[in-house]
Amino acid sequence: MSDEEHQFESKADAGASKTYPQQAGTIRKNGYIVIKNRPCKVVEVSTSKTGKHGHAKCHFVAIDIFNGKKLEDIVPSSHNCDVPHVNRTDYQLIDISEDGFISLDTAVEVVYKLKKFIGSLFFNQIKDGFAEGKDLVVSVMSAMGEEQINGLKDIGKN
Repeated sequence: MSDEEHQFESKADAGASKTYPQQAGTIRKNGYIVIKNRPCKVVEVSTSKTGKHGHAKCHFVAIDIFNGKKLEDIVPSSHNCDVPHVNRTDYQLIDISEDGFISLDTAVEVVYKLKKFIGSLFFNQIKDGFAEGKDLVVSVMSAMGEEQINGLKDIGKN
C-alpha cells in the first residue's frame, strides 16, 4: 500500500434518476411522460392497430407541466418511454422579499427560498394574500431538476 492520500470531488447529485422507463402501451391519460426532454402530463392517448411493420403505435398529446406548451410524440406501444418522477409538496409561506424571492417553511424547519411563479397574476395573488395577513400554503411541483409553484391555499387568518 502507498502512503498517498486520494481525495475525490463529486459534483454530481446522489445518483437518483430523474426518470424511469415505462412501456408506451401502459401510459394512460393524466399520467406523465417525457417528450423532447420535458416533463409532461398526458392529455390524450390514441393507439393505432398493428401495421405492416408489426408494431402498434401510441400517439401521445401532452402538456409541459412547467410552461404549459403542447407536445406530441408517436412511439411503438411495445417500446419504453421515459416517465419523470413528479413530486408535489405543500409549504407554508413565511415571507416575500422585495426582489421576488419567497421564504417557505418546510417540515424540518429549514427556510426554503424559491423564485418560480406561474405568471405575474399568480405572484400577485400570493403577494396580496400575504399583505392581507392570510396564512397561505403554496404547492411546489418538482420534476427533472425543475420546480415551480403551481397552487395556493388559504388556511385561515393570523
